[in-house]
Amino acid sequence: MRNRRVSDVHDAVEALLPELRGRARDTEDARQVAPETMRALTETGLFTLLQPHRYGGLEADPVDFYAAARRLASACGSTGWVASVLGVHPWHLALFDDRAQQDVWGEDPGTLLSSAYAPMGRAVASDGGYFFSGRWSYSSGVAHVGWVLVGGFVVDDAGDPIDFRTFLIPARDYRVDDVWDTVGLRGTGSNDVVVEDAFVPEHRTLSFAATVQCRCPGKQINSSALYRLPFSAVFSTAIATPLVGMADGAYTAFVDQQAARRESNALRVPDDPFMHAALAESARDIDLAWMQLRANLDALRETAETGERIPLSLRIRTRRDQVGASGLAVAAIDRLFDFAGGAGLRSNAPLQRFWRDAHAGRAHVINDPHQALTLSGRSALGYDVRDAWV
Repeated sequence: MRNRRVSDVHDAVEALLPELRGRARDTEDARQVAPETMRALTETGLFTLLQPHRYGGLEADPVDFYAAARRLASACGSTGWVASVLGVHPWHLALFDDRAQQDVWGEDPGTLLSSAYAPMGRAVASDGGYFFSGRWSYSSGVAHVGWVLVGGFVVDDAGDPIDFRTFLIPARDYRVDDVWDTVGLRGTGSNDVVVEDAFVPEHRTLSFAATVQCRCPGKQINSSALYRLPFSAVFSTAIATPLVGMADGAYTAFVDQQAARRESNALRVPDDPFMHAALAESARDIDLAWMQLRANLDALRETAETGERIPLSLRIRTRRDQVGASGLAVAAIDRLFDFAGGAGLRSNAPLQRFWRDAHAGRAHVINDPHQALTLSGRSALGYDVRDAWV
């Protein structure tokens, strides 16, 4: 474990893919990733890629993390989604006060966290912290973690919001309500988290304003350029990347399906030139999606390594291209699905599962194109832009 390299993680992820493909339908039927799959993912070292060295992590280039998440999603959309989302949380925890990091990783550096960042909680200040309550939907992979990161407003005596913070809550202080029953990403176990009047120490909270401005206390001890990247880029890319992986999986499934049809069909339906063009267009769009994500990640990392402040223009471009990559990935799958025929509709067909999973992933608020594209357009025209996600 101590001598693990990034290349070792990628090799282990690659070796796991056939097993994940074989479990994809069972994962969907169970509505969550199986414990044995989570153990296998942990053993690959995936969850250490963005974790600080001080707690056994690799502090890897974020591109290496997203590349691994992409490959996992190409085998099973739900597993890739959970791996990407849970795998990005060690990066976020590294931004907290070191006492919070010690609370989570002090005894077990392998402890995982899930999240639900929408500000659905209400916190009342008390000596040394806050009394906190709320209910959050869509916490992917929550069955496999020991802590959650949830959003909430600190309110004044009149009940009016005065601050927006992320709260770090241990499993003993929340319950999980099993409500996840969907047409896509069924295997992510994205259930509800409920907190009822829990006390949260100040050091287990993080101002969202400080997060956006890259002024978090954890940077004092985790000084790598990795932890100087903007939250909007790191988390949103974790939501977009699995869709690119699902498009990879759909492409492979489609090619395999057409090859089988060609061998068994005397009418040689797969010789359709329009299908050939669609296949080429989808391959192009998948490549473009990844190129967009990777180029911006490289630019962000290179800027952070200089110690310079990451410019607003790069933050806006990253969000623009993140939703663009999501759209390209979904469009690539849709184009293939149009030519899949009845075989693509069978419940055991991987293509239809990738199609449903990708559309479910596209529905995540972070992948909604309208706000990010409007922001980019306004910025190009010289308007003042204000947005919590840049």
